[in-house]
Amino acid sequence: SKLAALFKHPLYNIPVPEVTEKDKLFIINPMEKFSLRSSGSDEWVSSSKAETLLPTGKTAYDTYPTWLKFHIGINRYELYPRRDPLLPTLLRDLATQRIISSVQKSGGTQLKLIMTFPNYGQALFKPMKQTRDQETPIDFFYFSDFERHNAEIAAFHLDRILDFRRIPPVSGRLINITKEIRDITTDKKLAKTFFISPAGNVCFYGECSYYCSTEHALCGKPDRLEGSMAALLPDKTLAKRRSWRSPWRRSYHKSKKAEWELNPNYCAQVRETPPYDRGHRLLDLIDMAILDFLMGNMDRHHYETFEKFGNDTFLLHLDNGRGFGTHSRDEPSILAPLQQCCSIKKSTYLRLQLLATQPYRLSDVLREALAADPLAPVLAEPHLQALDRRLGKVLVAVGHCLAR
Repeated sequence: SKLAALFKHPLYNIPVPEVTEKDKLFIINPMEKFSLRSSGSDEWVSSSKAETLLPTGKTAYDTYPTWLKFHIGINRYELYPRRDPLLPTLLRDLATQRIISSVQKSGGTQLKLIMTFPNYGQALFKPMKQTRDQETPIDFFYFSDFERHNAEIAAFHLDRILDFRRIPPVSGRLINITKEIRDITTDKKLAKTFFISPAGNVCFYGECSYYCSTEHALCGKPDRLEGSMAALLPDKTLAKRRSWRSPWRRSYHKSKKAEWELNPNYCAQVRETPPYDRGHRLLDLIDMAILDFLMGNMDRHHYETFEKFGNDTFLLHLDNGRGFGTHSRDEPSILAPLQQCCSIKKSTYLRLQLLATQPYRLSDVLREALAADPLAPVLAEPHLQALDRRLGKVLVAVGHCLAR
């Protein structure tokens, strides 16, 4: 396994700083116990009575559902640890747990659903919009592109392979539109958009600002539909997040250009602007630009951080559905932060060099990681080949900076 060998490499064993109590997103009461109700109702309870239901020898933490353990594990330095024993279980839960509620997520430009499981865990479902081998038409603007379910799955694994670990876990899943959405939804607006197509397939389209119409309906075969299931982050009432506008945000206008596209010395003013004037925030932003260039994602207008950790923490790489839309061409402007600032973390640069070598080739390790997903093959082969080509271009860009 190239993937196992990669994660054993010394570059993937650089220790994170010691995590103190103030570095944890949540401080939990170790005596609080959770258990399945003895009635077998699949509901979780938290009470002193639950103690009597616990098998002897189990600690309170053992009784927590996997999604809760994931939330408790978040700290200042990482969303989840490198060798997270919870990850396989969490991915399996996302792919297989019974869905008891499906409602449309408010906001955003395209249709997304919030799925709830019996243990109160929740996932963000993005449905399949186009097939693996379809490319985004060359005349499409990035802001009107489809959001792809397979891009969300591949982005999570790519982010982990780069050792960023800033994207919440995502699994593919085959959904039954009738039983797992239509029949159990309490969302009246969503319920009104279901219909049977002339071919006899179950379809729906929801309400949103792009692609929510009968012309862009999501249809099953006859009621089976692929989608991505992303683990939700802790509720914002429990763990506030701050949204930051990216300095390299595009204009989102059909003819106007952003300042960074016109000013070659743009990075100099970014470096003088908080929070980019100190710490590793700018380097983290450059990490994100490299991830986006490898995926071909032009739609990174904002990023988020957990408010509790202030400016000294990692960036969350959320909403990656507009990645992996094209494999036949690259978008060099995505690399503007790297090219204009000529800065990169040493650890990131060394890992990129490693992923360009035969024993750890990026396309090979990502192909292997994606092979375990329920919807494999997640990416068409040309997208994997494009990753190696783009990785070469990132290394060339760093080379130009070093030469300068």
